[in-house]
Amino acid sequence: MLTPDHILERFPTLSDEEMEKRLEHPGKPVRVIIDTDAANEIDDQYAVAWALLSPERLHLEGVTAVPFSFRHHRDGIIESVRIMREGGSLTDTKMGGLRGWAQRVIDAGRRAEDIKFVNPDDGAELSYLEILRVFEKCGVESDGKVFRGSPGYLTLPEEPIQSPAADFIIERARANPDELLYVCAMGAVTNIASALLMAPDIIRNVVVIWTSAFPSSTPHCNRPSLNLVQDPLASSLIFDCGVPHVYLPGYHVGAQLKISLPEMQRFVDGKGAIGSYLHHLYTHNPLHEMFAITDPEERNWVIWDLIDIAWLFDPEWVPTMLVRSPVLDDNLYWQHPQGRHLMREAWDVNRDAIFMDLYRCLEKAP
Repeated sequence: MLTPDHILERFPTLSDEEMEKRLEHPGKPVRVIIDTDAANEIDDQYAVAWALLSPERLHLEGVTAVPFSFRHHRDGIIESVRIMREGGSLTDTKMGGLRGWAQRVIDAGRRAEDIKFVNPDDGAELSYLEILRVFEKCGVESDGKVFRGSPGYLTLPEEPIQSPAADFIIERARANPDELLYVCAMGAVTNIASALLMAPDIIRNVVVIWTSAFPSSTPHCNRPSLNLVQDPLASSLIFDCGVPHVYLPGYHVGAQLKISLPEMQRFVDGKGAIGSYLHHLYTHNPLHEMFAITDPEERNWVIWDLIDIAWLFDPEWVPTMLVRSPVLDDNLYWQHPQGRHLMREAWDVNRDAIFMDLYRCLEKAP
């Protein structure tokens, strides 16, 4: 999956010294774009709301909508349910990761063929509308701040997809070359990769903060990561092109950002219109239906995307280290060839500090 050399040659090369400087925590409010698949589940809305309610800590220049779809799981879940209903085992198949989902479908007496999956273009539009809804619930004007994104994913490594989102990222990156633009990626990175392909010069003006997949030191296949697997070409480009990148692994790291229903009821519900809306999302999670979860009251839920905003607010909440950027191979495993550029990677989170700060912000919500 390594990005072809003729594409990488388009991008400026930053020295280790330049990269280290750009990857330092800014230590002050900075210009931010949030790039989000906000309608995918419920975590993006928490992150966007946290940013909107904290204007003194970041300058939110805009929010861009990202395509999303779980359709790549359709054939696998249908086949998994068939195998299990016939008494077979998924342990030794590539669908082993779908075993729990398939069992819940069977236990609920459902047909896998009836699971509804949106297409990427529908996901992008739903995300756009959801972003507008979060702005409204936070009492923040959205005019000129919210942009539609790519209707699909990259199909060739050298062909970007033009969209209002990609155009906005380029425009804001070039608007003030003396001040870095931080792009908080909370979904597939199609918009960001497209912007970089269309305007390689902005690599000197942006820092990409992205949450997805496993730590780069692990031997695991990254296929379970929705943010990474939907657009492997865009994902590879982010690791290959040399853009300053703060990588925040979802698994093992962001996965610690769990919240329970009792916490939602005590600290979120009724905290302004947005608090009531976030509580509604928690109790009407669209993924409960898709994943055949019938006992949500007994479960907690990971609010993954808070990690992007948390690192900007306080680096001690998301401790990181400088590492060499890995290569994402064709099977979506990490490889570590010599001579790679630096990136910053998270290795832990302070779960309690992050949620306590979010709760304090919700207390002042209109």
